[in-house]
Amino acid sequence: MLSVKATAMVSLVAALATVSIAAFVPVLVPGTNTVGRVPSAQKAAFVPGTNTKAPPRDAEDELQALTTRHLLMPVKGFDPKALRDNFDEARGIRRHEALDIMAARGTPVVAADDGTIAKLFRSVAGGITIYQYDPSEKFVYYYAHLDRYRDGLAQGEAVKRGDVIGYVGSTGNAPANAPHLHFTIFQLGPEKKWWRGKAVNPYPYLAAR
Repeated sequence: MLSVKATAMVSLVAALATVSIAAFVPVLVPGTNTVGRVPSAQKAAFVPGTNTKAPPRDAEDELQALTTRHLLMPVKGFDPKALRDNFDEARGIRRHEALDIMAARGTPVVAADDGTIAKLFRSVAGGITIYQYDPSEKFVYYYAHLDRYRDGLAQGEAVKRGDVIGYVGSTGNAPANAPHLHFTIFQLGPEKKWWRGKAVNPYPYLAAR
């Protein structure tokens, strides 16, 4: 027969063992068949390969920084005072989410900012289009319904603010009798995909020019 003191000691040891087992959870070590143990209190925070999480980008700060870029009117010779804000106008069942800058066919289209030609693309809706990264690659400038590209323009090409990149037209779903530049800005996510971003109204950035 165990004494009361011995029985209490056995109970305490068993309890501590139970707590020790519960305090760890099995975790498969990445790239191996080895199962390690991680304290359960750390389980939710455990991320293989890193001990930290990247802070979320501040979209508002990025938009504020865009104001310092002093974007150039992308249609050569167009008076900013004549610019109309039709970003939120309806186009069928969707919002326009761009500005239509009316101009004669063949009017030069210029880079609104320094940057890099991300993609030369043709689509049913946009016709002949250009996607241009800004210097930070946090934004893409989108130029659509072009009549043609500037001779020699290539993807990956660095361009400067004011460089001719194309010419106003009516390709895609634009009316043939209403040539114009369809222009918008896309704010990109951390993956920086030129085709995936949130449309930003260019009007406040161009009207003040």
